[in-house]
Amino acid sequence: MSIDVNNESGTEVDERAILDIARYALARMRIHPLSELSVIVVDPEAMEQLHVQWMDLPGPTDVMSFPMDELRPPAKDEEEPPQGLLGDIVLCPDVARQQGQDAPTQHSMDEELQLLTVHGVLHLLGYDHEEPGEKAEMFGLQQAIVDGWREENGLTGPSPAPTVS
Repeated sequence: MSIDVNNESGTEVDERAILDIARYALARMRIHPLSELSVIVVDPEAMEQLHVQWMDLPGPTDVMSFPMDELRPPAKDEEEPPQGLLGDIVLCPDVARQQGQDAPTQHSMDEELQLLTVHGVLHLLGYDHEEPGEKAEMFGLQQAIVDGWREENGLTGPSPAPTVS
């Protein structure tokens, strides 16, 4: 799996954890191991510009996903997953820090960025949370991936709960 993490935010983030959880999520979703993903970490001003340009919504947001080849997980276990460019995930650590502080189970900015990375991966794979059933499916899968990654890495304590609505 080729995953690039580019921190343009000026904020120190745990790039290794972002890379690791993205790789874990893609493996769990059975995405071809030669597929490519880019994760870009930006400041609030850059995120606000993207949010206005692409969503026509004011202010910075926490995560945005820009799919390229519209890859999807294989429908059956025996199917060979297609290889391709997944696309870009854009993260904003300043928004993530605030969301982690405001969450019912307070957690760090880096833990929130890990959760948001998985959220972004799922969006690239076609998951959404506009409808209640879609939201339940996506957030359940998101939580299972974060919990599995945390367990595999020996991290204790509660996993951060979804703060993305």
